[in-house]
Amino acid sequence: MSTIAIKIELKELIEQERDLSILKAIKALLKKTTLDTVLREKLTRRAIKSEEDIKSGRVLSRAEVIRKTDKLIKK
Repeated sequence: MSTIAIKIELKELIEQERDLSILKAIKALLKKTTLDTVLREKLTRRAIKSEEDIKSGRVLSRAEVIRKTDKLIKK
């Protein structure tokens, strides 16, 4: 079954559905898939940037991290 055929069938099934809980479940499922994709892309970009930072030497020592964390906690 092609993507277009599946979309057409889903639209028809959704249009016929009267049970609100089923419609909410479908909506949640579709939103979750979208959010997962967005989150995966965001985390991938963050990981690539982190790798670039490490290669370029843009890192903090353990002592620097502790100092910065302590400053944030004291605020």
